Amino acid sequence: MLDAIPNNVNLDSDKRLQRALMQWQPDFLNWWREVGPEGFQQDRIYLRTAIGVGEGGWAHYDYVKMPDYRWGIFLGKPRKEEAIYFGDNIGGAFWDQVPGEFRKELRRLIVTQGDTEPASVEAQRLLGQSAPSLIDLRNLFQVNVEEARHLWAMVYLLHSYFGANGREEADEMLERRSGHPDRPRILQAFNKPIDDWLAFFCFTMFTDRDGKYQLASLAESSFDPLARTTSFMLQEEAFHLSVGERGVARTIRRTAQLMEQGTPPESVGAIPLPVIQKYINEWCSASYDLFGGEDSSNAANYFAAGLKGRFKESDGKLNPDHRALEGAYTAKVFEDGRWQTREIPLRRAMNACLLDAYVEDCNRSLNRWNGILDSHHLTERLSLPSTRFNRRVGIFADRPYDIAGNPMEPAALESKRAEWMPSQADYELVRASMVPVYEPGKMANWIAPPDKGVGGKPADFDYVLFH
Repeated sequence: MLDAIPNNVNLDSDKRLQRALMQWQPDFLNWWREVGPEGFQQDRIYLRTAIGVGEGGWAHYDYVKMPDYRWGIFLGKPRKEEAIYFGDNIGGAFWDQVPGEFRKELRRLIVTQGDTEPASVEAQRLLGQSAPSLIDLRNLFQVNVEEARHLWAMVYLLHSYFGANGREEADEMLERRSGHPDRPRILQAFNKPIDDWLAFFCFTMFTDRDGKYQLASLAESSFDPLARTTSFMLQEEAFHLSVGERGVARTIRRTAQLMEQGTPPESVGAIPLPVIQKYINEWCSASYDLFGGEDSSNAANYFAAGLKGRFKESDGKLNPDHRALEGAYTAKVFEDGRWQTREIPLRRAMNACLLDAYVEDCNRSLNRWNGILDSHHLTERLSLPSTRFNRRVGIFADRPYDIAGNPMEPAALESKRAEWMPSQADYELVRASMVPVYEPGKMANWIAPPDKGVGGKPADFDYVLFH
């Protein structure tokens, strides 16, 4: 059974790891069949499979039934840095084993990241039944199998380096369920339902983009197996982000086409621009919370220990001070009837620094979306919500700020909520548009076709062979 696992971690020679994975693999496959994509397990999907990290290419495309997908375990290429380069241990050797004093913290980071991967699959399991096109159906399944491979990557670390505790954590990741009342996933954003394709595109645009920044910060870790595992995951994650950004862009393009013609989008089964904006507000603000509190002792401790760096920590131009013992992050909070400035010591503000990089990245996508509106001679523009809006975590949590980050009275905020966040009527309008289209090259009326296909194939390729 283990012969089917592509890997570059010497799995053949590690009998202890083999035994652990052989015990875990059947439970994983049962989980996949129970809460993986519903209704398409016997269809052949044109999928990308990771096969290695060599110069000849790291992935292979072919038709495969999803339960037969070869979920592999890969470390990225060795880093060019030769020693620890941030925190309190600069100049020391990278760790090949887990230091005893950081065992609990590293396990917590790995489990929290690992728990997000199956959560995504579970929340998206019914979307195939309303796919707007065959290429979108294929892309959904690509995201699903790669999120499951990322679970394998985290389970490999738990089994290899954390003994019995790691094996227990790996088992528990298959027991929790997204949105379950008694056994929910660890992070709240991964318990949100994803009931339509606009939500899916916003999830892969905004929530998966948080994953990019979390993985990138872990790819700086002094624990070398974690750093190299997450660096390889980032190669796959890039496609997931593109599915989200381009999916929202295609939704906007179709809406813009109709608006330019003078046709109300909702009258022909498309999605009005204000509803798209509300979905952006909902998913972007929920994803802000995934970065954690702006003032965090955990973040400071992770940085000091060398467990988790900033985005592109190794880039000396972007982050010239790798100790971060001086300086502060400035945040404005409305308290006691006036704006007050908080000076957060830089190490304690690592989450805020990571969130700033995320917002800058999201704004680049937003500018491209607004370029679509401009190309159709429309004056409307989309925007990101303020990082103060709708927060449940951090220094702005549960405080009444409007969509632009201005303070409001709680009652006034609640009365404006329907203007900024999707209402039940908005959800129903979007779901009514979700008509499945499975003919190659054809699209549902609410979304524009993609500019190109996947894996060297044209957009009208037969990406799914139904049984």
